[in-house]
Amino acid sequence: MSTSGTSGTPCVCRANPYEIRNALQEGTDSEGGYLVPDEYERTLVQALEEENVFRRLAKVIQTSSGDRKIPVVASKGTASWIDEEGAYTESDDSFGQVSIGAYKLGTMIKVSEELLNDSVFDLESYIAREFARRIGTKEEEAFFTGDGTGKPLGVLAATGGAEIGVTAASATAFTADEVFDLFYSLKAPYRKNAVFLMNDSSVKALRKLKDGNGQYLWQPSLTAGTPDMLLGRPVYTSAFMPAMAASAKSILFGDLSYYWVADRQGRSFRRLGELYATTGQVGFLASQRVDGKLILPEAVKVLQQKAA
Repeated sequence: MSTSGTSGTPCVCRANPYEIRNALQEGTDSEGGYLVPDEYERTLVQALEEENVFRRLAKVIQTSSGDRKIPVVASKGTASWIDEEGAYTESDDSFGQVSIGAYKLGTMIKVSEELLNDSVFDLESYIAREFARRIGTKEEEAFFTGDGTGKPLGVLAATGGAEIGVTAASATAFTADEVFDLFYSLKAPYRKNAVFLMNDSSVKALRKLKDGNGQYLWQPSLTAGTPDMLLGRPVYTSAFMPAMAASAKSILFGDLSYYWVADRQGRSFRRLGELYATTGQVGFLASQRVDGKLILPEAVKVLQQKAA
């Protein structure tokens, strides 16, 4: 693969165990950084998916430049009964657009020259793992709670986020009936691919709930590596889902494939060879441009706790 920075100088990335090291060292683009080699890009994305539960559940697309306009149905037409020789009634669908752009997310790592020159140390895996941890954590926070200013618009946003399916009678607890109400507040077409998302503290409370027959709602997974089930749908946890508190959106239930994550093509890396030379270190900068938005709010519902 051959790429070039803003200066037009090509950066050739060789396919060998030091691929990422070569990519970071070669070229003369001191301003724009270097595009990531394909193999390293795949490694980083895989690591991001391990760190970020949202990427596994959302729809991830690639964009090249500018805003991506996504058409969505704002309202749907209906059929009507017609008398013999009667006229057809017009009933059109109306469409809107959701715009997805790209926000910059970056981080920096300093590596000692000794580790950099040690052939035993797997620099590529270390950088991929550490970048994925940092970027994945910050991404997931924005995908849940981002306000859309300089970052993605989160699925829990008051405007443009998930719809409120149920308001609990308590500010600090919820009942089995309220969980059932949340489940059925979501339209049936979305329920077949829907998942539950909540904080660990909400899971703890949920595992104690029973239905009218005294049976626990919680269904532990019988297969390693698969999620537990609630009302027949998978349950995932995230530290970025709010804990139970006044007005908090403590349980999310919906089809998160309607939340779109847009990755701008080409993550960027830059090597800082001289900045930390006096301390025997080399810096590495990484950045990516990404956006996220729920394109169909009715596809995701939340249980909101009662206001104080």
